[in-house]
Amino acid sequence: MNDSNLTVERFFRVMVSGQAYLNLIYLLAAFPLGIFYFTFLVSGLSLGLSLVIIWVGIPLLLLVGVGWWGLTIFERYLVIHLLKEDVPEMAHPSNQSADFWIRFKEYCRNPVTWTGFLYLFLKFPLGILTFVILVTVLSLTLAFLSMPFTYESVQFFQGASISFGPWIPVWSIDSMKDALFAALIGLMLWPVTLHITNGLAWVHARFAKVMLGIDSMGRLTTVIEVEK
Repeated sequence: MNDSNLTVERFFRVMVSGQAYLNLIYLLAAFPLGIFYFTFLVSGLSLGLSLVIIWVGIPLLLLVGVGWWGLTIFERYLVIHLLKEDVPEMAHPSNQSADFWIRFKEYCRNPVTWTGFLYLFLKFPLGILTFVILVTVLSLTLAFLSMPFTYESVQFFQGASISFGPWIPVWSIDSMKDALFAALIGLMLWPVTLHITNGLAWVHARFAKVMLGIDSMGRLTTVIEVEK
């Protein structure tokens, strides 16, 4: 009985968890950020490579490289402060007095330079998938929750009704009693929605930890071996 009560408490506790809403904010921003990263990288690299023949493309490619390193830093910052994931440092400390060529070679040899580049590209399809799931669960939950305030206006235009499948009768919401019952369903769906978003945020956080920190793969392997 105690275990059952504890499970129920954990299920509903997510509704008052500040971290759950930070996760939601991060996930909602993932789609537009993914579009921006993809557009920046594709446009910059395409233009830079096409202009290499007249040498203009070389400094342009360097600017794109600086840009994607800056975007990688930005993503790491978001993951650390919104998702609360402990992402390792992106680079080992280097000699600040070294000349440009030495720093450039360190930058090219840093694995995070290239895993960060891949991360920014993959942020686009991952953001699309996340956005589709979020829109589905949020729209369903908010539709139920807002029914007491919207059922009359919807009824005026086309009738408020909910279909659960081809073999189940359509539920027509034409009274405040039905609308309140729908809102109660929405209230029960809200913690489910937050648990789903927490799961998506966990995927984003682990992916960022593997891709955006130096020696992340080694550390992750060590953690898995210790758990075994």
